[in-house]
Amino acid sequence: MKIKLEENWTTNNGGVALNDSEVERYIAVRPTAAQVEHSKKPFYCFIHFGMNTATGREWGNGTEKVEDFDIETVNPKQWAKAVKASGATGIILTCKHHDGFCLWNTGTTDFNVMKSPYGLDIVGMTASACRDEGLDFGVYLSPWDMHEEKYATPIYNDIFCRQLTELLTGYGEIFEVWFDGAKGAEAKEFEYDWERYYKLVRTLQPNANIAICGPDIRWVGNEAGQARDCEYSVVPEYLTRAETVQKSSQQALTDAEKLQKIKSSDEDLGSRKVISKNANLTWYPAEVDVSIRKGWFWSPDTDSTVKSSKKLFEMYLNSVGNNAFLLLNVPPNDRGVISRKETRTLKNLGKKIAAIYENPVLVKKLGEMRDGYLEFKFPTECKISYCSISEDIRMSQRVEKFDLFVIKPNGKYKRVCKGGIIGSKKIIKINSSCIGAIFVIRQSRSTPYIDEIAFYSE
Repeated sequence: MKIKLEENWTTNNGGVALNDSEVERYIAVRPTAAQVEHSKKPFYCFIHFGMNTATGREWGNGTEKVEDFDIETVNPKQWAKAVKASGATGIILTCKHHDGFCLWNTGTTDFNVMKSPYGLDIVGMTASACRDEGLDFGVYLSPWDMHEEKYATPIYNDIFCRQLTELLTGYGEIFEVWFDGAKGAEAKEFEYDWERYYKLVRTLQPNANIAICGPDIRWVGNEAGQARDCEYSVVPEYLTRAETVQKSSQQALTDAEKLQKIKSSDEDLGSRKVISKNANLTWYPAEVDVSIRKGWFWSPDTDSTVKSSKKLFEMYLNSVGNNAFLLLNVPPNDRGVISRKETRTLKNLGKKIAAIYENPVLVKKLGEMRDGYLEFKFPTECKISYCSISEDIRMSQRVEKFDLFVIKPNGKYKRVCKGGIIGSKKIIKINSSCIGAIFVIRQSRSTPYIDEIAFYSE
């Protein structure tokens, strides 16, 4: 096939401006040091565990008593080992869900695990297990609290900040603080003091990123493991407040089913057409949150819904391999462990992820690109399974369109990817015998900076 290599960013740049004041405005938006570090560990796990695990509910109903948490054994060490086997690098624990039951020794309420028959600090146990396995530890703290009598009064914001302070000062380094705006339609009207919460996190855990109702990591927009074809990191600043508005968040238990069905691949959050109309922009990468089974908490009724390692691997490629973070929920059962079926699935997922990178054929560090395209010759003819490309996001997100070709053993070219954005990582599945490859950037916001391009064989 004939390929027009001259049509690249150094020539017509796809017919749009390569450098002007507007482009300078776009590329001036760059990640914080904490966001850069987060991009190096893009896959981690959610652990939904608590009162709902004991009662068999997905959401509490506000009538639970501390005695209802009657689980006799809890094994965070097993959780950490199962998560580590999946290839994930961290755990975020639901320290308090909407029912208000706290999994740590809090001084804010007697509705906590220390007053239950179990009587041990599960947050502390989980944080310790993460450290033992070399995993990062993060916390989820639900702003909505069905149990707290002072909810929807100004005093509640004080209580919430005390709880947040306990979590951020008592359990070591926190890599992510996860908030949501879920609130039942029957809940009292109440404005959370988000700015106060954010300031507290910045003060007590300056290296932590705040998601989803937060300014550092945004919700991808569904709970089905779907990322957009072009998942931009430079987006309108107003999106950092989108999930803090109740009407944009989950308002009922049944909403989870609706969210599972959302298709967001056609949504555009960061093209030039969109951001040119917004004066304020920010670096706000997406996080894909999805559960390994139907529902976020364990239930014996959902054992048959556990996703296969093949399905989860597809989600990994669609999220981590598409400039997004993957947050995979793995809920322990009422015996305090992640089930055998799920531990096997996680282990197999880890093997599939590791297999991508096991056999590097060619790995190149590039930096600032001077030419419109790069040609690579492999040491020998081989079957290339994957190509991984990463921008140097410290210089912002610049690439808007690119092509990747492989050179077949007969010398002919085959296009294996007609891509849009790259960002922190783009993983391209190839599965083709070849002797080389050609990488062409068709359109960019100013000069592109490519951190690395790598080719892997089976």
